Amino acid sequence: MAKVCITGGAGFIGSHLGKELLKLGHELVVIDNFHPYYSTCRKQRQLQQIENVGFFHFYNVDILRMDLLKQIFFHHRPDVVFHLAALPGVQPSLSEPLAYIDYDVKATVNVLQAAGEVGVQHVLFASSSSVYGDRAFQPLKEEMANGQVISPYAAAKYSAESFCHAYAHIYGYTMTIFRYFTVYGPWGRPDMAMSKFIRQLLRDEPITVYGDHTARDYTYIDDIVDGMIRALERQESDVFNLGAGQPVTMKQLLAELRTHFPHMRVHYESTRLGDVVATWADITKAKEKIGYEPRISLREGLAKTIEWAKQYEN
Repeated sequence: MAKVCITGGAGFIGSHLGKELLKLGHELVVIDNFHPYYSTCRKQRQLQQIENVGFFHFYNVDILRMDLLKQIFFHHRPDVVFHLAALPGVQPSLSEPLAYIDYDVKATVNVLQAAGEVGVQHVLFASSSSVYGDRAFQPLKEEMANGQVISPYAAAKYSAESFCHAYAHIYGYTMTIFRYFTVYGPWGRPDMAMSKFIRQLLRDEPITVYGDHTARDYTYIDDIVDGMIRALERQESDVFNLGAGQPVTMKQLLAELRTHFPHMRVHYESTRLGDVVATWADITKAKEKIGYEPRISLREGLAKTIEWAKQYEN
């Protein structure tokens, strides 16, 4: 069993991952600074979900504080670090690009350096499908990312990936980079379209769709966590797409939502700056190298998410 640290462990993906790691018997250290991007109360409830599974060490620390980060790393000496802490969201990055350089690039460099100094064996980094830029309606392979991104958020993620390669070379640890494709599910990030739609529909409010010819490779949270855990034991550095492997058009998503909310009202607006038209993960490499196999269909995942929202979002 490994000693595992998750940065951003009170977040959506981090809290689900934390629960799974505890179930598998790993020792867990969670770092999160409760950044106000979304409510602190929500993140505390997400931490509670991990606590319901078992004991873990928690630090409310901003990883931009290298001194505090090193203290934690030298105290616990983790074998593995999942670096998930970041400022998410394309739209806010347009108005506050420098905050994204701080939290998505500088903070990543801190984690990579601290991990190297303390002798971490494996660092796993949460990147994003946004690093592929705008290449609509074609399956995206890992080697297709070329830096031609269309938002400051994506630029920060692509830059952080470069630092991952650099520090893996400097310190010799195994480096795994995950590129997530539109993750959704219970406790999903409140600013994501899927979460927003469900919340508004439960209140019988109209939903707003930006551009109707869009598509996303919606991936259920359990499949994402499964993929991350599968890469844990690897000793070879690599980059993996984690997605469902099939794009869902906005029309398909709305049709699926309508089965749950027959009186749904939709308001259309034009596409927003910085948003890609479509995403589609080629998951061949993750299937071949880590046995990744997404199992939850959109229909099933959506039903589970709506059930959860009825209980927790009201």
